[in-house]
Amino acid sequence: MKAELEQFYSYLETERNVSPHTVAAYKSDLEQFRAFLAKDLEEPRAEEVDHLTIRRYLAQLHKVCAKSSIGRKLAAIRALYRFLIREGKLEKNPAELVSTPKKEKKLPFHLNIDQVSALVTAPQGDSPLPLRDRAVLETLYSCGIRVSELTGMNVGDMDLAAGLARVLGKGGKERLVPVGSCARSALAAYLAERGNPGSSEPLILNARGGRLTRRSVARIVDAHMLLIATMRKVSPHTLRHTFATHLLEGGADLRAIQELLGHASLSTTQKYTHVSIDKLMEVYDKAHPKARD
Repeated sequence: MKAELEQFYSYLETERNVSPHTVAAYKSDLEQFRAFLAKDLEEPRAEEVDHLTIRRYLAQLHKVCAKSSIGRKLAAIRALYRFLIREGKLEKNPAELVSTPKKEKKLPFHLNIDQVSALVTAPQGDSPLPLRDRAVLETLYSCGIRVSELTGMNVGDMDLAAGLARVLGKGGKERLVPVGSCARSALAAYLAERGNPGSSEPLILNARGGRLTRRSVARIVDAHMLLIATMRKVSPHTLRHTFATHLLEGGADLRAIQELLGHASLSTTQKYTHVSIDKLMEVYDKAHPKARD
């Protein structure tokens, strides 16, 4: 099975052109499955796995994993077996006989206007690091992009004059997103401090002059979240949720938000409609003639 897994990872990287982060996630999930199989078989073989084996594996995961994580691990197993069938090595996909656990419906946490304003303006000063942190926070909230999309951008991907950014999303799909005036000002100040680097240079640098990593962005958010009056954990992805929620509350069309976020499916974007129920109730109370009877 080890050789078949390596072939699958190579297929993901070369033919499917998935991101390194996605490949790493597949590897983590499938190596965990292989380790489970190795408890009973010294060298597990893909053809020896049936749907009952997969169900036993998922059953023991219920003790330590959320349903969403279990669903992701099952999806990775299904993808592996689809690949093996495509390559003519197997005829059946045992994972297709295993149902996906129903996900818990969790509403995305978002910041209100005052909280997000306090966060993005928290970095103060004209030295390199505060200028960089302000640019990072303003851009994440202004554009609603993923952290990996921001860290992968080069200077040439950001057209400050036009107020547009070229973003490389999941699956290598490009999209254009608007960049707000506050983010443009923060980026211009940061890039000017760097001496206006060339278009092929990374847009955001770490303290050592290399490309900023996803983990570093999380540390930037952690460093400035103390000014936010919330007991909830604030992550870089919280700014993406906040971007989408504020657009929806401002009257933006759901399909437009889908395009801005780079979601392949509208159902992924629709979770934000639940977040805005308080806003919807407020509009209803003000607008419906029988709401106050």
